[in-house]
Amino acid sequence: MKDITHYMRPGTLQLPALPPLSLYVHLPWCLKKCPYCDFNSHERRAGTDPVAQQTRYVDALISDLEASLPLVWGRQVHSVFIGGGTPSLFEPEAIDRLIAAIRARLPLAPLCEITLEANPGTFERERFAAFRGAGVTRLSIGVQSFNDDYLKALGRVHDGAQARAAVEEAARAFETFNLDLMYALPGQTLKTLEQDLGTALAFTPPHLSIYHLTIEPNTVFAKFPPQVPDEDSAWSMLDRITELTEAAGLERYEVSGYARGGHRCLHNLNYWQFGDYLGLGAGAHGKLSFAHRVVRQVRHREPELYMNKALAGDAVAQEQEVARKDLPFEFMLNALRLKDGFALQDFMDRTGLPPSSIDAALQEAEQSGWIEREGLWVRPSARGFDFLSDLQALFLPDDQESRG
Repeated sequence: MKDITHYMRPGTLQLPALPPLSLYVHLPWCLKKCPYCDFNSHERRAGTDPVAQQTRYVDALISDLEASLPLVWGRQVHSVFIGGGTPSLFEPEAIDRLIAAIRARLPLAPLCEITLEANPGTFERERFAAFRGAGVTRLSIGVQSFNDDYLKALGRVHDGAQARAAVEEAARAFETFNLDLMYALPGQTLKTLEQDLGTALAFTPPHLSIYHLTIEPNTVFAKFPPQVPDEDSAWSMLDRITELTEAAGLERYEVSGYARGGHRCLHNLNYWQFGDYLGLGAGAHGKLSFAHRVVRQVRHREPELYMNKALAGDAVAQEQEVARKDLPFEFMLNALRLKDGFALQDFMDRTGLPPSSIDAALQEAEQSGWIEREGLWVRPSARGFDFLSDLQALFLPDDQESRG
């Protein structure tokens, strides 16, 4: 990691103020790697002492944080997200020590949202109340499905009964929580999707994240593709999801996010609003703004290497300043995921660029019926939401240059 003076040197951007700051912490271990997963997750090796491993990993995270402090000095943290992997494999005592170390070194906002990802396995569920006692304010449960057949097809280690029990326990222990569901699963029909979603909605969850199963490169599913519903069937499923969630009082505020009033995920909102986030842990990504530049960082990916490097004060594997020409696309890749869209003032504040840098792309998007403009506010239309990738691609630098 470079000295702070390197980041503060003059540059081509002029950011009027720094955006809100979040903290992402990656805990990389799982009981079993799911065949669709392309996250940086690693199966816990047999014979490993989990407590000793967790202690050393938290030591590495604290060292990583301390080395990063000069880059975020004095900035308040509005949300913390502990993701994975399966963070709920960690002992509550380890999570307690981690959160205490963060609080001791960073000024957290008074109502700072602290999310922990959890799986519905029995021994993990028994820890939910202890995670709440450790300072976690919000749980995100990787249910994916309540159907045993689909869970088996996805390679999940829990069953439907464990998933239902986990949701019940989360509702007891937490005022707000999220359920992750997936659709367009191998063998899934519109009817069985409705059953799955109906089970989830019966718990009146404050927040749902619903993702289309995609076959990602370098996964088991990429090598051995399962038979999944065709594109038309998947669109019908999404339409039904939108209808049922709305009828249940959940608002679709983001492409994959549905929430009741007051329960939107503040951490994810900061991503979509092109806020900053410091990423700690094996393979963690981060984005940090300075007066004259926006910088992206990536930590060392392999857990053992990460621990060794972080404990030696050298956790960052890659670092790159975002090129001026790439900032419009990077901003739109995030902001256009939000149903409410964004203010042009936020674009200027977060990128340091004038509105003229995106005028041509906005005009083309409006002519295509993909965005709606109201004064200085821009939001994706219903059609734009459906063709989001095409809408975002209008802001790629090559497109900008080809317009002259």
